[in-house]
Amino acid sequence: MEIERKYLIKALPDLGSFDYYDIEQAYISRSPVIRVRRAGSEYWLTVKGRGMMVREELNLPLTAESYLHLLRKTEGTVIRKRRYLIPYGAYTIELDLFKSPREGLYMAEVEFPNEDEARSFAAPDWFGREVTDDPDYHNSNM
Repeated sequence: MEIERKYLIKALPDLGSFDYYDIEQAYISRSPVIRVRRAGSEYWLTVKGRGMMVREELNLPLTAESYLHLLRKTEGTVIRKRRYLIPYGAYTIELDLFKSPREGLYMAEVEFPNEDEARSFAAPDWFGREVTDDPDYHNSNM
């Protein structure tokens, strides 16, 4: 199960001390959501259920060869972004800086162990508008 909230960013924090990795992902299907992703040196096939803040998610590891084979079968644009991992209390902010197709888009995701914690989360002041329920900001719609 994935429980997460998404936000646009008003101003970037100083990112110099945070770990990051590059992501490349594309979609085999948007309904249901079936995605292939390269994250650093790892490769994944992900299936996501319906929902916005709460939905089922299944991640299956792939080999590099399987990833490249499935990447050729995807629909639409390949998304490329850099993800920074920023500790924030008990959570980790995953800050994505998009390279394509929406260069200049900065979006943060925070995952939670349960819905109560997700609903009571107080975002840092550098976060902007919440877009958890806005389908335009689901990667599968980009």
